[in-house]
Amino acid sequence: MPGLRLLIAATTLLVVAVACSQGGTEPGSECPAPDPLPIVSPPGFPAAEIPEDNPTTVQGVALGRRLFYDPILSGDSTQACASCHHQDHAFGDPLRVSVGIDGIEGTRQAPTIQNAAWLKNNFWDGRVDGLEAQALEPVPNPIEMHLDWEDAETRLAAHPDYPELFCQAFGSREITRERVVAAIAQFERTFISTDSKFDRYRRGEATLSPQEEAGRQIFFTEVGDCFHCHGQAVGFDRSFHNTGLDSVPVDLGLGAVTGDPADDGKFKTPSLRNVMVSAPYMHDGRFNTIDEVIAHYNHGFADGPLVDPLIRARLTRPALTPEQIDALKAFLATLTDSVFLTNPAYSSPFVE
Repeated sequence: MPGLRLLIAATTLLVVAVACSQGGTEPGSECPAPDPLPIVSPPGFPAAEIPEDNPTTVQGVALGRRLFYDPILSGDSTQACASCHHQDHAFGDPLRVSVGIDGIEGTRQAPTIQNAAWLKNNFWDGRVDGLEAQALEPVPNPIEMHLDWEDAETRLAAHPDYPELFCQAFGSREITRERVVAAIAQFERTFISTDSKFDRYRRGEATLSPQEEAGRQIFFTEVGDCFHCHGQAVGFDRSFHNTGLDSVPVDLGLGAVTGDPADDGKFKTPSLRNVMVSAPYMHDGRFNTIDEVIAHYNHGFADGPLVDPLIRARLTRPALTPEQIDALKAFLATLTDSVFLTNPAYSSPFVE
C-alpha cells in the first residue's frame, strides 16, 4: 500500500502547510489574519497617528473593548479602565480625583478620552508618547489597579475566552502585556467625537441661536481668547500650559518630566468637547462647575512669571460681563456630542 501511504503523507503535509500559512503551528491552532479597520480623519483633523506595529483591526478593537471594561486587570477584580473613564462623562471620571482598588485617592483627575487617535502625549504631564505606553501604567500602579503584569497575563491566559480572542486579534494565542495595551489602544482610537451641534453648524447642517453665536464670537476672538488652545477641530492644541492655578505650583506637571523649571505647573491642554458633561475640571479636579472655570480665566487666576503669556494677556482686556459669560456657556453647550456619549459601539460588551 505504498501509494496510499504516500497520499496520506502528502495530505498531512498539505494540512500543516495550510495551518502554518494561516498563523498556526499545528492543526487546530489556526489564527486567521484580522480585518483592517482604518481610522479616517474627519474634515479639519490632522492625520491620525497610528503606530505601524499596531494597526487598527476589527478584532483588535473588539478585544480592546472587552479588556477596557473587564475588571480582570485589577488586583481584586473590581475595577476596569472604564471604572475611571465613563462614557457618559466623555470617558472621564465624575470624581475629583480617581480612587484605586485599595481606596487610595490619586492626586490627579482622570482625563477624558476622546479623539484619542490624535493625542500625541499622554497623562496630564505628557510623560509618555502613545496610547499603548499610557495603558501600561494603571494596571501595576499601587494606588490604581494594583496588579502585577505577570499576574494579569496569567489570568488572561487561564480565561476560557481570552486566548481565542487574542488569536483572532493578533494571529496567535500568546498573551502579553504589550498585546493587552495594544488592543486597548486600538479600541480607544475609535473614540471619535464629531457630531456636536457645533460640528453640524460647521458642516452647514445646523444654525446657532443668537446667544450661541454670541458665545462663539467670544470663544474665537480675543474677547474670550479660548481659541488659541481650544480652537482646533480636534478640540485641543496638543501642547502644555501653566494656567495660573497656583502662584507656586503644587504639582510640577510637565516640569517634573523635563526637569526644566520653566515647565513647572504646565499641563496638557484638555479637549473642550463635551466639556459641559465632564466635570470636575483641571488636572486636580479642583473646579466643580464650568462657572468656576470661567471665573478662573476671567481675571481669577494666580499671576506669576510662569503663567502662560496667553493667560496673562487676559489681564490687559476687560473681564467678561455676566451676559457674555452666559453666552459663552451657551456656546460651550453646543460642543456636547450626545451621539458620542451614547454610542453603543463604545459601551460595555458585558451588558448587551
